[in-house]
Amino acid sequence: MQKMKVAFICVHNSCRSQMAEALGKHLASDVFESYSAGTELRPQINQDAVRIIKELHGIDMNETQKSKLLVDIPEVDIVVTMGCNVQCPNLPCKHREDWGLDDPSGKEDAEFIMTAKIIEEKIQSLKRRILNNTF
Repeated sequence: MQKMKVAFICVHNSCRSQMAEALGKHLASDVFESYSAGTELRPQINQDAVRIIKELHGIDMNETQKSKLLVDIPEVDIVVTMGCNVQCPNLPCKHREDWGLDDPSGKEDAEFIMTAKIIEEKIQSLKRRILNNTF
């Protein structure tokens, strides 16, 4: 059976969606393929997000990922928007959900850690729902 493809998207593809891509690859690569993208490029991934994910999981997003546009990823089965509401990019898919996450950019480390922990929980939930075909 072919793995589902999941895209984590937001406008800038520099923080929450990048964290979700990294954690999806780390925690659920046995069930789905993870991608992230946005409608605007940033010169680099948010360095606070990079540092926190490296501290929590040993993943260096600077080495494994880059900012990507929607056209840079393959067709996907599931789209997860990060919580950008009206400005969220649209991407064709079979299932769509919004995780409603506040952007921790410019905030204290505690906000990044909290966001990372929420993303971890949501990745695990998505993995279970895909396995049980209940998404």
